[in-house]
Amino acid sequence: MPQLLSPAQLRQRIRSGLYTGHTSGLAQGYVQCNLTILPADWAGDFLRFCQLNPRPCPLIAMANSPGDISLPSLGDIDIRSDVSSYRIFRHGQLEDEVADIRSLWRDDLVTFALGCSFSFEEALLADGLDVRNVSEGVNVPMYRSNIPCQSAGDFAGNMVVSMRPFKAADAIRAIQICTRFPSVHGAPIHFGDPRIIGIKDLEQPDYGDPVSIKQEEVPVFWACGVTPQVALEKARPPFAITHSPGCMLVTDLRNSQLAIM
Repeated sequence: MPQLLSPAQLRQRIRSGLYTGHTSGLAQGYVQCNLTILPADWAGDFLRFCQLNPRPCPLIAMANSPGDISLPSLGDIDIRSDVSSYRIFRHGQLEDEVADIRSLWRDDLVTFALGCSFSFEEALLADGLDVRNVSEGVNVPMYRSNIPCQSAGDFAGNMVVSMRPFKAADAIRAIQICTRFPSVHGAPIHFGDPRIIGIKDLEQPDYGDPVSIKQEEVPVFWACGVTPQVALEKARPPFAITHSPGCMLVTDLRNSQLAIM
């Protein structure tokens, strides 16, 4: 069962093509990362974009040099094969989704690993809260919002947000818990009426899957690491690679190492 695998074991199964699904709920206790890979001459502006927008783009690690396929601080990783699904962008347009990028790798590519909300979900579950995408076994719903990011060079656009529904008291508890995890998006950025942040229909997420919302619950929204994909559409670099939404880089870094006690 994938749920019982260590991060290294799960990456090995992904690397060998034996696992191709989303990673929500897997390798519990360990940090999962969003992924952005860019040519070196675009990397500086993207790094600045992350620094200016730490809520949706919390930088966990980046490659030591262009062409480096490893991220030693996160484990024994081959970034070309250790994510279950990659998105390929050319000039800001999504061109393809693939399970392996070894044939596409270039010596000028720079890898960025960004914090993911799957890390704080574990803390919510440990407190007894129902994280709906986990309990329903689906990918978390994600939406394009009207919340603007700060621009850096050609990188710009609005924030993508993820949503989890809670009763009001549980929403307050979720805010308290997630405030301890600024490296993986931190506290929610909005709860309540989704129209205020530009979301018209919660049943139609832009990424991921819809989840059930009970009558007494309110939607709670967090900044989301799919935001760089919107920024790529705006910046239109000639070539870029990201993870597919929900298909994260599973690392050997423990969630507890990111928590502020």
